[in-house]
Amino acid sequence: MIRRSFGVKIMSGALGLALLSGCAGTKALGGANGEGLQVVDAKQLPPPNGIDISGDVRPYLLGPSDEILVDVVGIDELKERKFSLDGAGNVAVPLAGTLNASNQTAEQFAESLTQRLRQRYIRDPLVTVNLNEARSRFVTIDGQVGKPGPQPIVGRVTLMQSVARAEGTGEFAKLSDVVIFRTVGADQMVAMYDLGAIRRGAYADPEVFPGDIVVVGESRGRRMFQQIVQAGTLLVSPVVALIQRR
Repeated sequence: MIRRSFGVKIMSGALGLALLSGCAGTKALGGANGEGLQVVDAKQLPPPNGIDISGDVRPYLLGPSDEILVDVVGIDELKERKFSLDGAGNVAVPLAGTLNASNQTAEQFAESLTQRLRQRYIRDPLVTVNLNEARSRFVTIDGQVGKPGPQPIVGRVTLMQSVARAEGTGEFAKLSDVVIFRTVGADQMVAMYDLGAIRRGAYADPEVFPGDIVVVGESRGRRMFQQIVQAGTLLVSPVVALIQRR
């Protein structure tokens, strides 16, 4: 991913900019491989498109391979039945046929199932749908952690929480080299954080989202930022980059 030819706009927090050789506005930097780097101002790594971060609640949207638990009062075929969504987000339910549950909450799908059962001549069905196992929406944790790999994302999860779920950082992990890769619309973005600074309260613990890739404590992450990361920069502000395909 990072070995392709990219143009990169580097965006750092306001405090971070003050440490980047006193640059103001935008400043072109020469990358080691000829990439063009532009320093601009940004406060944080933006969320993926379509995600509302105004509240604390993050409703889980069903997707391919998720397992749901369906219960319809008085219908033996649908008493606490488990179903898995297929690769297209469809699920075949007895008496209701095939429905698409992708990008719906469990509550929304329960309403869709209720309407379908009504159409099939079941009077006033009482339908409950719950997420039984999350499989479609996850963040991938890599690098110097106890248990690297995918983690399901249900609700609001922060960087520190995701590292803790991966059984914490390894013995030789560099806490100042933590990178989040994220797709925002058509753009691939990346941000670098210092876990030690976050633990000390220097800046907020960022939220992670489904599809994010987090790389903890490996020098390859810092190499991406070596043109702009100076000693102490990450102690007061993360550094965020927009990778633009040419």
